[in-house]
Amino acid sequence: MATTRRTFLKTAVWLAGASALGFSARKAKPRLAFSTLGCPTWPLSKIVKTAVDERYEAVEIRGLEKEMYLPKRPEFSTAIAETRRLFADNNLKLCNLGASSNLHYMDATRRQKNMDEARRFIDLAGQLTCPYVRVFPNDLPKDQDRQQTIDLISANLLDLGQYAKGANVTVLLESHGEVVWKDLLVQIMQKAEHPNVGLIWDIFNMWSITKEPPAEVYQTLKKYIRHTHIKDGSMVAGKPAYTFIGKGEAPLKEAIDALKAGGYSGYYSFEWEKMWHPEIPEPELAFADYPKAIQSYF
Repeated sequence: MATTRRTFLKTAVWLAGASALGFSARKAKPRLAFSTLGCPTWPLSKIVKTAVDERYEAVEIRGLEKEMYLPKRPEFSTAIAETRRLFADNNLKLCNLGASSNLHYMDATRRQKNMDEARRFIDLAGQLTCPYVRVFPNDLPKDQDRQQTIDLISANLLDLGQYAKGANVTVLLESHGEVVWKDLLVQIMQKAEHPNVGLIWDIFNMWSITKEPPAEVYQTLKKYIRHTHIKDGSMVAGKPAYTFIGKGEAPLKEAIDALKAGGYSGYYSFEWEKMWHPEIPEPELAFADYPKAIQSYF
């Protein structure tokens, strides 16, 4: 009886531990998406099929068949209902629309053009029940006062956040261009505080320029981070040379460990920059590799 009781207790403890480990493993499974920047010539049907076949949860639309202004495409203008149905029928989410809007222009005409584009994307996201629209900060031109440009980026971002509230959309500023330093980004975000404003953390994009430790970046910006762009590579002659995940120099482990510890629950969106770097491997290979490669960090 004593032996049986000890065996029972040991078994119970083991099962409890195994159950906890199983729960932990399920909890740690990342939410995966990919950007259409990685497949610039694909039709929407192939994008959706690939996402389903490779077990992604969502797709981030950054251009379609080399058209970057989505409202020019019928899938995002006259055939929006069919697009929504295509994603719903495949149990797939639209997680972000990537606008090309830059928020740094002081010239009234250029500023208006970029703000109008951002608002059009916000309207489109609302129609698609897509939670996010990405915009760029983007530069700090030498012919503009630096602090005035920073304040303008914040003001434009806040304006877009207020507009997006009516569409139930959040506008995300991506760490991009000359605006990639954590202290600069937090300054902008603090001045644009709004429930419908957030940040995309492009880990490699920032680190390749600033070399700021990702753990410090996350601690500074975690309040604002809603979405991430994941890619890997190394710098060759001052330019990025992209690789599959885990094959480059990006400090992804430090960054993902910080995200996990901080309770980040958003998407880990694979941004394979095939549109801008046609020499890198084909999207079929990259999109198949990413889910397996990223899982090693979890």
